[in-house]
Amino acid sequence: MKAIVLAAGKGTRLQTEGIPLPKVMRSACGRPLLSYVLQELDFLSPGEIAVVVGYRKENVIPAFPGYRFAEQKEQLGTGHAVLSASGLFAGYQGPVLVCCGDMPLMKKSTYQALIRTHLEEGNLCTVLTGRAEHPLPYGRVIRDGEGRFLAIREEKDCNAEEREIRELNSGVYVFDAETLFSALPRLKNSNAQGEYYLTDVPSLILSEGGRVGICEACGEEEMLGVNTPDQLREVEEQIRRRKA
Repeated sequence: MKAIVLAAGKGTRLQTEGIPLPKVMRSACGRPLLSYVLQELDFLSPGEIAVVVGYRKENVIPAFPGYRFAEQKEQLGTGHAVLSASGLFAGYQGPVLVCCGDMPLMKKSTYQALIRTHLEEGNLCTVLTGRAEHPLPYGRVIRDGEGRFLAIREEKDCNAEEREIRELNSGVYVFDAETLFSALPRLKNSNAQGEYYLTDVPSLILSEGGRVGICEACGEEEMLGVNTPDQLREVEEQIRRRKA
């Protein structure tokens, strides 16, 4: 088992506070956001984890010795970010977990439930999902009439009916590594953001006859990412509650 942690973002909306750090190095309760994510991945050794860096990488790399790093030189979307790490996985044929470095509330047990589902079902891709009662600007998970995975639709690309779907994509996946890195160069950026979405990979796998599964094991608070000062404060409050 190996993992890729996406940690290249600038965090433009957090820069309004005048702190020129990359997003994953912003502090929550005295620790960088990324440190919480890596702590929950401690069932893997640092050498099995690739961290994709970009903006001010010099602030990230020295803070986490022992991990492997790949650079995303341009911000062209999550699919492009994962592709930036492909050179670190040459010859690897096993499963790879892909997660986000700005989601410090995701629990180890949730990552492990996703991995277990992926292995038990023999999937080429397994998507971690959760249901939210409060509006979150995340991709909606589209299922067929029998409850099987069909697609992930990013919120900006959703129609009115799709926006009412409460099952959300957490942004965390397990892929078969060879299948993932074969699919990434074939992504297209014909969407509202003009980006290469990692969320398009499961649908591409499905269209080619591959098995895609869903693990609905993510709590609503675990899906919280940090893009704004308000979200950083909300995450800090959740961390304090857990400690209490």
